Amino acid sequence: MKIFEEISRKDHEQVAFCSDKETGLKAIIAIHNTTLGPALGGCRIWPYESEEAALRDVLRLSRGMTYKSAAAGLNLGGGKAVIIGDAKTIKCEKLFRVFGRFVQTLGGRYITAEDVGTSVQDMEWVRMETNFVTGISRTFGGSGDPSPLTAFGVFQGIRAALTWHLGNDSLVGKTVLVQGVGQVGFSLLQHLIPAGAKIIATDVDERNINRVLAEYPSVQFVAPHSIYDVPCDIFAPCALGGVVNDDTIPRLQCKIIAGSANNVLAEEDKHSADLAARGILYVPDFVISAGGLINVANELVGYERKQALRQVTGIYDIVMDIFNIAKEEDITTLDAAKALAERRIYNLGRIKHTYVGTPMLKRARV
Repeated sequence: MKIFEEISRKDHEQVAFCSDKETGLKAIIAIHNTTLGPALGGCRIWPYESEEAALRDVLRLSRGMTYKSAAAGLNLGGGKAVIIGDAKTIKCEKLFRVFGRFVQTLGGRYITAEDVGTSVQDMEWVRMETNFVTGISRTFGGSGDPSPLTAFGVFQGIRAALTWHLGNDSLVGKTVLVQGVGQVGFSLLQHLIPAGAKIIATDVDERNINRVLAEYPSVQFVAPHSIYDVPCDIFAPCALGGVVNDDTIPRLQCKIIAGSANNVLAEEDKHSADLAARGILYVPDFVISAGGLINVANELVGYERKQALRQVTGIYDIVMDIFNIAKEEDITTLDAAKALAERRIYNLGRIKHTYVGTPMLKRARV
């Protein structure tokens, strides 16, 4: 694997490899673009099959965060971190504190948060070693678990897609396939079911399934490999990415794809075009899943939940803007979302071409 070719292929600014023998920490932090501000993105723990697979994943995820921040109107760049290992066995205070010290060495260019395999508690351990962390508990002035706001944003995106595709946003009688009912997927059910949707779900974790059935016994579960064959109105992938691919697209029987999973398309350009050709409306994942990012970003200015909710509600309008761009320019919704993000990065990047001088140092009192 030619590492620098892999890094430069998507125009990444910086990649840091972090290793600690005592804790066994093997982490990669990728900073894609900081034109709009410091790179904010979660820290994921996953048992990657190889170090190359971990690198490719963090590069892909960090690039997605650049687009996510820009499209959401945030003054943040794109970054991500991955820790190689099984979250069920490697997590401990010492490991996260070591990781926090590595984050600190980047001097604020990267701000971390929780992601797949990490939690609020983990980020509080990170906080012991660095201030460049979000997603901490409200006890420490944070916002807590961002999953409910991520799910709320997905719900807003689903409403927008229904309005565009069918003329109204009613979920009454609509069948929604939810792939993955972990933190975000479960929170999404709390919006979909009261709105009148019929839910068919799947998950690989029996604990998640049992939690859903205890709260919502009407939810129907199918085997993970069968989810793509079920007729529905909306397919909401809320687990890992790459599930929309050459094998699954011919099997899909939905009108809309709208979920929280990152990098849901295995091959972005090819598969977004394939979906459009089949008449399936795709809501770009980096737009619809921005609720959690918006939520933790508010911690940087002093967290107020009402303000965060107001901003996340705006995902509805952003999604509608993307649909309009796609129609007017005759491009896919993915290309429209990228165009929206890239135009903002370009326009605001031009502002930084003007040198504004060095801030005056504060005088010490004598």
